[in-house]
Amino acid sequence: MTTPAALRSRAEALAAPLPPLMAEAEQLARTMLLGAHGRRQSGMGDEFWQYRTAQAGDEAKTIDWRRSGRSDAHYVREKEWQGAQSVMMWVDRSASMRFASDKTLPQKARRAANLSLALAILLMKGGERVALASLGTPPRIGSLQLTRIAEGLLDPDEADYARPEIKGLLPHSRAVFISDFMGDLAAIEHEMAKAADRGVKGALMQVLDPLEEAFPFTGRTVFESLGGSLRHETLRAGDLRQRYLERLAERRDHLSRLARAGGWQFTTHHTDTPAQSALLWLFEALQGGR
Repeated sequence: MTTPAALRSRAEALAAPLPPLMAEAEQLARTMLLGAHGRRQSGMGDEFWQYRTAQAGDEAKTIDWRRSGRSDAHYVREKEWQGAQSVMMWVDRSASMRFASDKTLPQKARRAANLSLALAILLMKGGERVALASLGTPPRIGSLQLTRIAEGLLDPDEADYARPEIKGLLPHSRAVFISDFMGDLAAIEHEMAKAADRGVKGALMQVLDPLEEAFPFTGRTVFESLGGSLRHETLRAGDLRQRYLERLAERRDHLSRLARAGGWQFTTHHTDTPAQSALLWLFEALQGGR
């Protein structure tokens, strides 16, 4: 039987990484110095944007009769688009993401968590609703939602490689997938197809450790997945280098083509490079998907 003391100890252990993650993400978001961002699109809102000539199909109630009375044409008074958008984030938390080739480098999972949480902070500052797909909850805004997202990012997936499943994608919303994309790409293709059916645009970010690009191995080497389900031993690891690099390039090209086909954007980020540039790319990629 689990005692209250044991439950408390387990809860404290699970909660311990939360404050540092929140602090790191907030610091990363502050470096962007973005603040509120205007969208400058027509739609439902309160602030006047521009007049345009009335077109067939415009309802009479949208016509500004005072402005139209000063000319021979009818004019519609457009307002700046201010409706909050929804962003769904899928962040890979599988065992593969817990890899770091050097103690001076962050694990891929930690970098992905920092980027996604900092992105959520920036989006919420701009009035956007955000959700973490693994939680199965709708996009929301506010400090409580940020805490929920942070907790979800710290909840590990014990599988070697992740299979995304995005539920509740709203039509014409936006999405972000952050992963090393080392697993089966069929699952990514399936989720991207679902997103395309709903008119969802977004961004794919591949997070890799620099060693995964270099493949510096020679001689006898044992390769084993972090989850322990895959193992391969070779006496001549150097002979595998060219084939590995070709496969990695093919995978990256596949992801890039998949993103282009859906109107998404794709990039690769390495954990030995600044997180700020990756965060800026993510933010601008979503701005382009409006």
